[in-house]
Amino acid sequence: MREVDNANPAILNVSQLPSRSRKVTTPRHGPDSKCDKIVYSKRPWLCGSSSSEDEDLEEDYGEDPVDAQDIYDLISPISDPEHPHTLGQLSVVQLPDIHLSPSPAERRGNALVTVTVDLTPTVEHCSLATVIGLAVRYRLEQTLPPNYRFDVRMKDGSHAQDDQVNKQLGDKERVAAALENDTLKGMLDKMLETCV
Repeated sequence: MREVDNANPAILNVSQLPSRSRKVTTPRHGPDSKCDKIVYSKRPWLCGSSSSEDEDLEEDYGEDPVDAQDIYDLISPISDPEHPHTLGQLSVVQLPDIHLSPSPAERRGNALVTVTVDLTPTVEHCSLATVIGLAVRYRLEQTLPPNYRFDVRMKDGSHAQDDQVNKQLGDKERVAAALENDTLKGMLDKMLETCV
């Protein structure tokens, strides 16, 4: 069995993770469920259609643009490949390290949006940093519309080889080749099992 890079990481309780406060316990409709439409949608940009229910909700509540909290909610439940905890619990993904450009307030229509996520590995010599970054990128690509672009990288100084890891994560051809590897794809799918 492979030795764990960080056998004793700091772990946050789920109640310590940033989230929007939700008082509603009935099925959610409205502004607080805007990620549901993204995560659970049939992806009309792929199918070429949209449901009348989605249009009714948009008319009633308006469509709020995706913000950093929404991105955090999408990626923080990803499982760590070495520990039985999520990236949010291990503080690998942190809300202040997620940036969108243009900001939600400045966004108009289907403008091109760049999502930047800085990851902080649990140890600076983490051998699975690239895999974790790939899982975050893969999750975002699978859940957000095509007008979103992603820059997933290691936070400056957080990894011994952050330049090399960032170069790998930023290279679209390397990312595409990695996603064609069945073993790696299986690992990513296992990491994403905890995402709802």
